[in-house]
Amino acid sequence: MDNTFNFKEIQEREDRLAPGHRMCAGCGGTIAARNVLKAIHPGDRAVIGNATGCLEVSTFMYPYTAYEDSYIHTAFENAGATMSGVETAYNALKKKGKIDETYKFITFGGDGGTYDIGLQSLSGAMERGHDMVYVCYDNGAYMNTGIQRSSATPMYADTTTTPAGKVSNGKPQYRKDLAAIMAAHNIPYVAQTTFIGNMKDLYTKSEKAIYTPGPAFLNIMAPCPRGWRYNAPDIIDICKAAVETCYWPMFEIVEGKWSISYEPKNKLPIEEFLKSQGRFKHLFKPENEHLIAEYQAEVDRRWEELRARCE
Repeated sequence: MDNTFNFKEIQEREDRLAPGHRMCAGCGGTIAARNVLKAIHPGDRAVIGNATGCLEVSTFMYPYTAYEDSYIHTAFENAGATMSGVETAYNALKKKGKIDETYKFITFGGDGGTYDIGLQSLSGAMERGHDMVYVCYDNGAYMNTGIQRSSATPMYADTTTTPAGKVSNGKPQYRKDLAAIMAAHNIPYVAQTTFIGNMKDLYTKSEKAIYTPGPAFLNIMAPCPRGWRYNAPDIIDICKAAVETCYWPMFEIVEGKWSISYEPKNKLPIEEFLKSQGRFKHLFKPENEHLIAEYQAEVDRRWEELRARCE
C-alpha cells in the first residue's frame, strides 16, 4: 500500500463516478463516492454495488449509469449479500484461470440501508470474511423517501417522523454506533471519516479499506442539505464543526487496535455543530437550553469512551 499522499495526483485520476448524475448541490453522498473511488489504483478494476437510496436513484436510471466500473443496483436489504456473492464468483473464476484482472468490490449504502434495513446482510458478509469494502454514506435519515428518522439520526433532530414542536423535541433516542458494531465482527479494517481539509483522511482510509485483504467497513458522515437544512456551500464547514466538537470523531480500527486519527487541540462546544442546521433550530429556544446540555453530555461521554478504547 502506498503511504504517500499527493493530492494533485489523486484528483487528476480519471473519475470513476462521472459527471451528469442528479444528486443535489451540496450533497455529501457524491463527495463520498467520488473520493472513495479515487483511491482505487489506476489499472485496477472494480465492481460497484449500491443499495437503494439517494445515491442509487440519482446515479443510475436503466440503461444509464454514472459509474465507469461495473455496477449493480440492489434492494435496501441485500447489498452486502449481493457483493459477497459477486466476490465469491470472481474468486472461483480466477481459480479456474478465466479471469486475470485485479478487481475490487465496493458497495455503497446510506444509513437507512446500512444501519437499519441492510444490517443483517452486511453483518453476514463481514462475518464470512469476504474481500470487499462496505461504504456507508451516513446522512442521518431516510432522505430519499422523505427525511424519516433512522437509527443513525442524532438525538433531537427534527425529521418528518420525529417532528419538533409543542409535544416533541425531535428524535428522543441517541444514534447507533455502527462503527463499533462492525468492529465487534473482528474484521481487519474499520474506519470513520468525513470531508475536512484536502480529503487526505478520507482518501488514505479508503485506500486502506480497499487494499486490506478481507472485509472492511467505512463510515463517512455525508451531510444532506435537504434533511439537515443548511446552505449548500457550507457543507465542508459543517463537517469540520462535527470533527472539532467531537460529534463525529475520526478514528480507525486495524486488526482490532483502535486509534484516533485526529484529536482537536481545542474541543469546541456542540453548539458549533448544531447552529448551522435547520433540523436543530428548536434547540436554541431559551426554554431548550437543557437539551443542548444533554446533547453535550452525550457527545462528551462517547468521546471519552473512544479515547479509553484507543489507550
